[in-house]
Amino acid sequence: MSDTTARVLQLLGLLQSRPVWSGPELAERLGVTTRSVRRDVERLRDLGYPVQASQGVGGGYQLGAGKALPPLLLDSEEAVAVAVCLRLAAGGTVAGVGEAAVRTMAKLDQVLPVRLRTQVAAVQQSTITLDSNPVTVDSVALLALAQGIREHVRVTFAYESRTGERTERRVEPYRLAATGRRWYLMAFDLDRDDWRTFRLDRMADVTTGTWRFKPRESPDAEEFIRKAMAHGGYQYNARLRMAAGADTIRRMIPPSVGTVTPIDDDSCELLVGAEDLDVMAAHLPRFGVDFVVLDPPELKDALRRVADRIARIASAAAG
Repeated sequence: MSDTTARVLQLLGLLQSRPVWSGPELAERLGVTTRSVRRDVERLRDLGYPVQASQGVGGGYQLGAGKALPPLLLDSEEAVAVAVCLRLAAGGTVAGVGEAAVRTMAKLDQVLPVRLRTQVAAVQQSTITLDSNPVTVDSVALLALAQGIREHVRVTFAYESRTGERTERRVEPYRLAATGRRWYLMAFDLDRDDWRTFRLDRMADVTTGTWRFKPRESPDAEEFIRKAMAHGGYQYNARLRMAAGADTIRRMIPPSVGTVTPIDDDSCELLVGAEDLDVMAAHLPRFGVDFVVLDPPELKDALRRVADRIARIASAAAG
């Protein structure tokens, strides 16, 4: 790195450390003349940093907000803080933040020195998140998949299905999706010659290879993953005719649980998944909407069981 480049980076660090610097102050800190400071300020402006200058008492140089985001200069403590916050955000429930956090994590992880990665890992390993239904996802796996998507590189991993079967998968990763509780990967499965979705909490030994691929023409990622989440990830799937419009039901059903198809203004068809039919039968009446079970017949039996249980409990309470 040249002396000029190092000095410009030092100048940027100084401007980021406090609101206003006078020209003589900067010259003294950098060990140069005020004329050199003015030249270095112009170099920063050419790189996209909006350095503003003001005259008079209290005036000087300050770093302002620009139209575009230029590169940021972080010291070691700041880099660790940002990395830790990104890893926490990646597992959070704020809409749209999780996936963006993973992309940013991938960029930052690429340039972090080994000693800083160790500090980030130490903080993460010593931190717990209190959640009623925690689903643990390995941040290293997230980074590997994000890298594979960004660089169009094949990824391999071990995958455990819902039934417990473990297989080795070779895929071309395409898109990551975050719901409130889980992460999903949409990818082209090379051994099955078809598009698939995978839950990240069922993956192990995620590895990015060196084989680059040309992106294929793909289905709409959002629609594909929604359908897979609603139907492929559950042991039971039910089809119901709901006595309410599609918009009303969509407000009640998370997209990760069910999909809604309009029939007319006052009814729609709901495809919904669950791990337990009795749990589904207990939840459906809570929506306050009449419905008809189209499939499976076992859900009708579950509704009768739940209704009998509630009747017994109500009778005992009244007695």
